[in-house]
Amino acid sequence: MNGYTGRLLERLPLARAHRWQGYSAAILLSLIGLVTRWALAGSFPPGFPFLTFFPAVVLSGFLFGRGPGILSAVLCGAFAWYFFIPPEMSFALESGAAIAMGFYVGVVAVDLLLIDWMQRGTAQLRVERERCEKLAQRSHLLFSELQHRVSNNLQMVGAVLTLQQRSVADPAARQALVDAGAKLQTIGRIQRQLYDHSGDPQTLERILPDLVDDLLATSGRPGVTATVEVDSAIKLPPDSIIPVALIVAETIANAVEHGFAEREIGRIEVRMCVSVGSVTLTIANDGASPPADFSAAAATSLGLRISRTLADQLGGSFDLTPRDEGGAVATLRFPPTAG
Repeated sequence: MNGYTGRLLERLPLARAHRWQGYSAAILLSLIGLVTRWALAGSFPPGFPFLTFFPAVVLSGFLFGRGPGILSAVLCGAFAWYFFIPPEMSFALESGAAIAMGFYVGVVAVDLLLIDWMQRGTAQLRVERERCEKLAQRSHLLFSELQHRVSNNLQMVGAVLTLQQRSVADPAARQALVDAGAKLQTIGRIQRQLYDHSGDPQTLERILPDLVDDLLATSGRPGVTATVEVDSAIKLPPDSIIPVALIVAETIANAVEHGFAEREIGRIEVRMCVSVGSVTLTIANDGASPPADFSAAAATSLGLRISRTLADQLGGSFDLTPRDEGGAVATLRFPPTAG
């Protein structure tokens, strides 16, 4: 039961808060049935005393419930018996009248019973639907709270690691703590954006622009700007979205740190498209180019090693090469069924 019709049926019977209105309507419908039967008396052949009364009984029961329906059935039966079943203008119960009234009672009883069952079932469905809606709202709230807490905890651990580096004398160890803290905070931001308020997974088309803006805003390099283009046909599960987003974060951090090390302004272009059997992500920048003999596979940089590991997790490949017009381009390719 969906849409407008379902909502209308769920409101039946009407006038539940003021039962007298339902009974008054049942009396009115019964009188309308009587007047209509009188008006059409010349048009009916003999033997149809109940013809205009059945609609009154059915409408009374359907619109206003079992009680008004029974009242209408009693009134309509009495009207038909007294005015239209021979001998007319009396309640004499001859054999023909008894059979007719017996059929009338049986028909209206079945009609009202079916209507009552339907309305009870509809009422139960309404109660169950409202209960399910409340449970769904609660689940959404709990899920959102869980996502929020997981993200906050990850970012808090990252912040603790960043603070801890102040007490470490070894420069290499200090930098490792800083990098680990930054990566945990990035994972926390990705986790926060991974699902929408309804609990459905977000798409990269929505996540990546926000992630890139967030990364550049926290980089302290206001002169570096970025554009993001993601094919709307790309649909990945959350297990694949996280490594893709982390690769984007690592590559942008690498571009800001190395590609624009000696520049205040720069441009980063993120593009993601899908073709038969492959999803391709390119992250290009117009900063400094890597050395001519550079090999991403042999690089010992933590960020590049993380990107290669994440690419392997996706069943794909990651490479970083110079651009012909200057700068560098990172390319990730992986199957669309990754994850």
